[in-house]
Amino acid sequence: MDRYKAFDFLATQVAVVRGDGVVRFANAALEDALGISRRSIVGSQFPDSFTEPEHLRHILKTVSENGFSALRYDAQMLRMAHDPLPVHVLVTLTEDEDIIVELLPLEMHARQDREERLAEQSLANKELIRNLAHEIKNPLGGIRGAAQLLEMELASPDMIEYTQVIIHEADRLQVLVDRLLAPHRKVHVVSDVNIHEVCERVRSLILAEFPKGLEVVQDYDTSIPEFRGDREQLIQALLNIAHNACLALTQRIAQSNARLIFRTRVARQITVGKQRYRLALELHVIDNGPGVPDSIKDRIFYPLVSGREGGSGLGLTLAQTVIQQHLGLIECDSVPGLTDFKILIPLP
Repeated sequence: MDRYKAFDFLATQVAVVRGDGVVRFANAALEDALGISRRSIVGSQFPDSFTEPEHLRHILKTVSENGFSALRYDAQMLRMAHDPLPVHVLVTLTEDEDIIVELLPLEMHARQDREERLAEQSLANKELIRNLAHEIKNPLGGIRGAAQLLEMELASPDMIEYTQVIIHEADRLQVLVDRLLAPHRKVHVVSDVNIHEVCERVRSLILAEFPKGLEVVQDYDTSIPEFRGDREQLIQALLNIAHNACLALTQRIAQSNARLIFRTRVARQITVGKQRYRLALELHVIDNGPGVPDSIKDRIFYPLVSGREGGSGLGLTLAQTVIQQHLGLIECDSVPGLTDFKILIPLP
C-alpha cells in the first residue's frame, strides 16, 4: 500500500477497497472525516460507512467485474458524533484491480462548479468590455475634436456652453474607457512580493483618507512566504476592495464604530479552478458595514455593477482581473454587519 501514501496529501477523502468492500487503505482526510483511526478503517466494510450501504456494494461489484471503469453518484457518509455528510462518490478501477473510492463533499463540488462558471463568465465579460471599450474609444476622439472645432466657429457664448458639455462628457467617457482597458494595457511587473507590505501600504492610504471613526485591524500570519507577483497591481486591487468597504462604512465612521480587518493566513490543499495547489495565501478584508445588497450579490464582480449611487462599478472588476492574473480568485460572503472578501493566491 506504499504506492497510495500520496493520497495523504489530498484534502478529499480517499479509500482503496476490494471488490467485496473491504478497505485496504484510507487516507488521512478520510480518517478525519469519519472520526475513527485509520487502523480501524482498514479491514472494515467500507459500504457500512454510508446510510445506504447496499448501493455502494452493488457499484463495487459492478466495477470489479469490469462492467464500468468508473462510476459516480451522490451519497450520505456516516460520521462519529456528527450528522451524515453529503458527498459526491467517484468509484474508479485501477490497473491492479484495486478500487479507488474518492469522496468529494457536495459543498466543495458545488464550489468548484461555481468557480469554473464564474471564471468563464469573467473571461467572456472582460473580452466583451475590452472590445466595447475599443469601439467606444475610436469615435470618441472624433466627437471631441469636432466639438472643439465647432466651438472655434461659434460667436454666441450660449452656444459655446453646449460644446463644452460635449467636450466634458467626451472626456468623462474617455476616463471610463481608460479604466476599462487599464488591466490589459499595463505591463505585468513581476518581483518578490511580501503581502504584509502590500497590506500596510493600503492601510496607510485608507487611514489617510479616513483618519477618524475607523479602526483598521492587522491580523497577520507573519510566517507567510514571499511570492512572485506584481506589487503595484496587488496594492491597487486590495485598495479597491478596502476603499469600497470604507465607503460602505460611512454611517459607522460617523458614529466612530467602523471596523476594517486585514487578515492573512496560509491555506493548504486549495483548488482554484481545476488546478490543485499545496499552499495558498488567504487574505481577508472584513468590515462591519451594512453588507452587499441582495440584488447584486451574484454580480458584484461584473463591470459597471455598483451598490453605491454614483459608483463606477469598476473597482471590484479590476481587482478580480489582477487576482486572476496571479492565478487566484476572490470570493465574497456578506450579511448585514459582516462582509468578508477573501483573496486566494497560490504560494510557491
